[in-house]
Amino acid sequence: MPEQPVRARLVDVAERAGVSKATVSKVLNGKQDLSVRPETRRRVHEAAEALGYRPHSGARALAGASTHVLALLVPALANPTYVTIARGAYQRARELGYLSLLAEDFDGQEADESFNDLVQEGRVDGLLIASARPGHPLLDALSRSPVPHVFLNRSVEGSGRNVTMDVARSSVTALDHLHGLGHRAVGHIAGPPGITPSEVRKEAFLRRARELGLDAAPVASGDFTEDGGGSAARELLRTADGSAHPPVTALYTSSLAQAIGAMAAIRELGLRIPEDVSVVGNDDLPVVAHLHPPLTTVAMPLYELGTAAVDSLVATIQGAPMGDVVVPTEPRLVLRGSTAGPAGPAGPGGTP
Repeated sequence: MPEQPVRARLVDVAERAGVSKATVSKVLNGKQDLSVRPETRRRVHEAAEALGYRPHSGARALAGASTHVLALLVPALANPTYVTIARGAYQRARELGYLSLLAEDFDGQEADESFNDLVQEGRVDGLLIASARPGHPLLDALSRSPVPHVFLNRSVEGSGRNVTMDVARSSVTALDHLHGLGHRAVGHIAGPPGITPSEVRKEAFLRRARELGLDAAPVASGDFTEDGGGSAARELLRTADGSAHPPVTALYTSSLAQAIGAMAAIRELGLRIPEDVSVVGNDDLPVVAHLHPPLTTVAMPLYELGTAAVDSLVATIQGAPMGDVVVPTEPRLVLRGSTAGPAGPAGPGGTP
């Protein structure tokens, strides 16, 4: 078995450059010390490059060095929800004098390794983690890391570092709207199991369905993608007896991408929106107004979530105690053309 290369140490750089360890630390941590001559700085940098030396993040933190860089990890850049969150985070970081780096969390290990490198090399002052999926390899590393970090739009139990919204209220808003139109059989397309916001949204949907006395409130899970929404919609709309009427007259999706996929699946089944099936999507972006028909949505404060996460992280970097933050949440129903009363007879109190 080949021997593993020995990682260069600060003392190795000092010996090669012919200076003290304190001088190496000053130079590599960016301290502007007039007592260190330009020639000495050049020798230190050349020695570090020749040895492949990388400063450890903990050492940089102890030295008080700041990169003024924050890194944000999101599950998928194709998900419009995280584009809006990232915009809020980027703008707030800029206002506070920080640069933001954005990384996508692929299914493989590439993004995780890149993020770990940022931590180990001390190239960021703090981390914004919007991709704390169960079993994520970063969770264990972060639990032992001195680097300040927060989790946003996800909850890691016991971390005391969660920045979230009251996502349960979005389910109540969507279901109250559909119930008011006369729908008594409403299906919910949830996200993958184990994702906290999706689980909370699903439980709130089922609880509100019981309170309203709906005849049926089936749930199907799918990825936060168009394919995930389409597959779940076909499951919820499948008829056991070959009837032309679907078992539900409305769908509420956990994400916009799911809603787009669900709408495509509804049309593939020969059904009309909203005449046969109404659709409500969670979150809102201007682009959904250009769908056919335009999508009714429940708008959530995604931009504000991004800004709040940066505020919380920067406060922690500056020494404030960390604690969970819940962004003030007032869901806003955006009425468009994808919802209407059910085509068949409505239940008591509804409209035909």
